[in-house]
Amino acid sequence: MIDVALSLRNVSFAYDGRGPAVSNVSFDVAQGEFLCLLGPSGCGKTTCLRIAAGLNRLTDGEVCLGQSLVAARNKHLAPERRSVGLMFQDFALFPHMNVRANVAFGKGRDADIEGLLIQLDLAPLAGALPHELSGGQQQRVALARALAAKPDILLLDEPFSGLDPSLRAKVRDDTLHIIKESGTTALMVTHDPDEALFMADRLAVMREGEIVQMGAPNDLFFHPESAFVAQFFGETNLLPGTVDQGWVVTDLGRLRQTTLPHKSKLDVLIRPEGLNLCQLKGPGMASVEVEASRQLGRQSMIHMALATGHGNLHLHCKMEGQFLPEPGERFGLGVNPDLVYVFEAKGKN
Repeated sequence: MIDVALSLRNVSFAYDGRGPAVSNVSFDVAQGEFLCLLGPSGCGKTTCLRIAAGLNRLTDGEVCLGQSLVAARNKHLAPERRSVGLMFQDFALFPHMNVRANVAFGKGRDADIEGLLIQLDLAPLAGALPHELSGGQQQRVALARALAAKPDILLLDEPFSGLDPSLRAKVRDDTLHIIKESGTTALMVTHDPDEALFMADRLAVMREGEIVQMGAPNDLFFHPESAFVAQFFGETNLLPGTVDQGWVVTDLGRLRQTTLPHKSKLDVLIRPEGLNLCQLKGPGMASVEVEASRQLGRQSMIHMALATGHGNLHLHCKMEGQFLPEPGERFGLGVNPDLVYVFEAKGKN
């Protein structure tokens, strides 16, 4: 049986004078698990984290830490009485305290503090003040302070958003290794899908105060249950389609099979990585004309036009390595069915 470190059950929350920020949210975080709440700004993910921390009083539902009920409609355990560690996006370090004193504020024993300073490569900086540190060093101090009290769960609110892109990748990699090596349970809020895919054991995607899909990172990326989830994990090409005898049919041809009813109208989403330019091989292959091409690091992005009965359809294709065809060149277009996502056409997905 899996031990649960944190449990939210049918939790709702509304700010005064406004509609619900969180509506009927439920999820568990297992011992030692790293769970990410992912979604756009204003979707309720930070509110869920603040409810778990005790910083917001829920409107309805229950919160348990381990087997202990810490919040319900008529119960609210104060944040300082919950065994949680907190990391905020601005790090919230005390400017007048040196590194050692900031970490010690987490109420760890001296031996634990010295061990954390060594583990996080902060021992040489123990006497430095926060303004004397780089962004990455400040982040490690905030992490050490949060871990010093050996919390039952670590709560992280956009902890890397203030770092430069060149530093962010290394700092989050270091943070993940430290959290996993210590066996700490973690709940992190982020709006960055790449960050969530990198950090999380499981993801919960939120929209308008509700969880719309939850699961392992690979499951959400490769098997989205809505156009919203598919599009949140990166750019997609959107094509209209229909179902013909169990096949998804678009202006690119028959793309994959489906169990949706015959003649259903479809929204068909294809990731740029799912399209591949190749030599024209016959009249049955879709033909596209290159409009522009750009080098994006290790990949090439090609903008192209597909002629259809209702005008040109603009598509994007990403190919590995350097491939920069000239505007006006024509190619056949192959499609990877594993990166094609199909949903019944709706005004809102």
